[in-house]
Amino acid sequence: MKKFYIIGFLLLLFFDTFGQTSFKLTALSAEPLELSIHWIIRIFSHYWVYLVMLGYSGAFITWMILLKKAPVGPAFAVSHLQVVTVMFVSVFVFNEQITLTRLLGALLIIIGIIFLALAEERIHKKR
Repeated sequence: MKKFYIIGFLLLLFFDTFGQTSFKLTALSAEPLELSIHWIIRIFSHYWVYLVMLGYSGAFITWMILLKKAPVGPAFAVSHLQVVTVMFVSVFVFNEQITLTRLLGALLIIIGIIFLALAEERIHKKR
């Protein structure tokens, strides 16, 4: 069962990170922002938007499969790890900088997920 969770959450992280990154690439490709039919056509003329759909579809399907077996609290917390992975991918893809504040935020997210996992493990051991 542990292998199921690890593979499932890694897939979820991959699809979420891929979807978020593709979403930003779509937005950059469709610039300038304007509320018009031409802008919407510009969005759908770039292949990034289709990769966004693929990423979010993969994340949704993976999430639904995980929720059948995983406890909701820790699963919900781990799903937010994508904030950290997107931050690191953005360094390479978008040349963004990791500031001390962002690094501390990522560390707090990771610590929170670890605490939730440990609490869940203690609950299951008591049963």
